[in-house]
Amino acid sequence: MPDEPQPTEPAPETSQKVDFPCANCGAKTTWDPEHDMLACEHCGTKTPVPRGEGTIVERALEDAGTAARGLGLELRAAKCANCGARVCFSTSSTAERCVYCGSSNVLAQEANRNALRPESLVPLDLSRKQVEESFRKWVRSLWFRPSELEQTKHLHALGIYVPFWTFDCRVHSDWSADAGHYYYVSVPRMVVVNGKPRMHMVQERRIRWVPAFGRRDDAYDDDLVCASGLAPELMRKLGGFETRALVPYRPEYLAGWHAEEYQLDLEQAWARSQATVVEAQKSRCAGDVPGDTHRNLRVQNTITGVRWKHVLLPVWSLQYRFKSETYTVLVNGQTGCVAGKAPISWAKVALVVLLVGLVVLAGVAVFAAGGMG
Repeated sequence: MPDEPQPTEPAPETSQKVDFPCANCGAKTTWDPEHDMLACEHCGTKTPVPRGEGTIVERALEDAGTAARGLGLELRAAKCANCGARVCFSTSSTAERCVYCGSSNVLAQEANRNALRPESLVPLDLSRKQVEESFRKWVRSLWFRPSELEQTKHLHALGIYVPFWTFDCRVHSDWSADAGHYYYVSVPRMVVVNGKPRMHMVQERRIRWVPAFGRRDDAYDDDLVCASGLAPELMRKLGGFETRALVPYRPEYLAGWHAEEYQLDLEQAWARSQATVVEAQKSRCAGDVPGDTHRNLRVQNTITGVRWKHVLLPVWSLQYRFKSETYTVLVNGQTGCVAGKAPISWAKVALVVLLVGLVVLAGVAVFAAGGMG
């Protein structure tokens, strides 16, 4: 008898074209972060996007193969040859400059339809006006910056959804170490008093080492690993994100905005998160060792219950020109925290150096006058 055909698993869902027409006039709508709604570009009609529907899904590591793929709408991509960022945008938009570094050396590409779909996101909530206010406040806080920078008028702000992975896990740690306890003994020591050597008894610290061991259990929730091509130190300067604000992913939130494709895949991200967990457990176990100090700490970890999410978190890229140079700063789309570079006023630097020099010279003159007296 011929073999019966075996049922095949359905292929993971991929990107498909999704339109969000206005219910009033049928024109294109985009996500409006100021009002938390879809807004019609033609008649201004606002359409709410229900946040309470759906479930924020967390998956086991082995379930990655069954996760949906793509972002659920038709997109193109642009890869920056300068910083390597790969950012998706709608088919009706163009990408002439990199949203992160401002480079014009960008190459149009097809969006990766097979990339894992985000399970949830934090919607862009800061409006362009709020972003510009955060930028101007940041400029006022900078030292050695040109005063006219505060008067910058032409600011180009663009909202971007940055990819992250989050990981949950439980950890059981067994540790052993030598616990050190301080004690003091009196020892003779030669000292000079009024030009004459004398023997004095002084207290000298010693350490008594004793073996110690223990165990602990910890849980980690939503350990964030940035999957962007951005420099890690730049993302750290933007501060953290509050993952309790996550909502189930809906493609409507991306309407009219950009989304970066992840450059760190799930396996690589878990390796980073695991290294963070191991280092944190070592620190926690070190805190459990009794006594005043310790040595030879050994920690054996058993990690279980690993679950992950692919999420998108909001960042604004704000570019401005100052004396023919283009500068890019990033603004945390949840907190308004700003990170980036700004031009330096060398006149202010020179003035500070001059003032410091004058203070030093005045101090030397006072010291010299006192010595002569």
